Amino acid sequence: MSADTVSGKIASGRAAGQRGRYGDLRIALAFLIPSATGFVVFYLWPTLRGFYLSLTDSTLLGEASFIGFDNFERLANDPLFWNSLRVTMLYVVINIGVQTVVALGMAVLLHRLTTSVAIRGLVLLPYLVANVIVALVWFWVLDYQLGIVNQLIDWLGLGRIPFFGSENWAIPTIALINVWRHMGYTALLIFAGLQMIPKYVYEASAIDGASEWRTFWSVTLPLLRPIMALVLVLTVIGSFQIFDTVAVTTSGGPVNATRVIYFYIFELAFERFDFGYAAAMSVVLFLILGGVAIAQLKMLRAGESDLS
Repeated sequence: MSADTVSGKIASGRAAGQRGRYGDLRIALAFLIPSATGFVVFYLWPTLRGFYLSLTDSTLLGEASFIGFDNFERLANDPLFWNSLRVTMLYVVINIGVQTVVALGMAVLLHRLTTSVAIRGLVLLPYLVANVIVALVWFWVLDYQLGIVNQLIDWLGLGRIPFFGSENWAIPTIALINVWRHMGYTALLIFAGLQMIPKYVYEASAIDGASEWRTFWSVTLPLLRPIMALVLVLTVIGSFQIFDTVAVTTSGGPVNATRVIYFYIFELAFERFDFGYAAAMSVVLFLILGGVAIAQLKMLRAGESDLS
């Protein structure tokens, strides 16, 4: 075979390889473009637009003027903003604290006591009900006059509890309602993490004579750290976005006791049409959530596993 023939075959092979790569690129773009378009239209553009509006006095009803950082200065001196931030933090602490403990317990019980897919699926049922429906049902169940819970408390000879009408009870009640709805979903995420722990780790622990409690604290919990980091980041971000349960049950009352930051932003934007100021508050919330998520991932060393 001559050198020219060999060179021709090599060039032909390279050309075929390039055509194959271009073909793969076209197929990849065909799959990526719809998702990328949706991301740009529904996420990237609204985010950039929100950053711009936060620097204007937009009311959605007239021409907006650029006012620099005036909205952020106003926000720093707004007592309702600081109150909404405090209320939101209280809600997040109660919701995440109770939900994480309950979901972790449920996940361990599901992992150790049953292999039934039906039982594991049952814990997800509250999560499948819409937030508004859950809020309405619990609003009726906990009603001060007609709710079955207060009827039972009254029958026991105890004083009725104004679950949604008391400044002290309102935000814990809303937090526990959302714990009830989300704990099954959180439990299944943790359960997936438990499934990834090798059985030989538990066998070695049993051979060493470790008790169930010691095994949980020294083996299960440390090996769950990556999935717990993910769960905490997701649940904290979700908790900061609490809105519908507040809107259905208390509308921010009594006396601003449940006026969480999302509800306050909604009021500013769509009831008072103070859109620029609401956008500034959204930007601050975005920065807070980003900082919290990064801090959680760093503190929990989410990218590391004790199994490696």
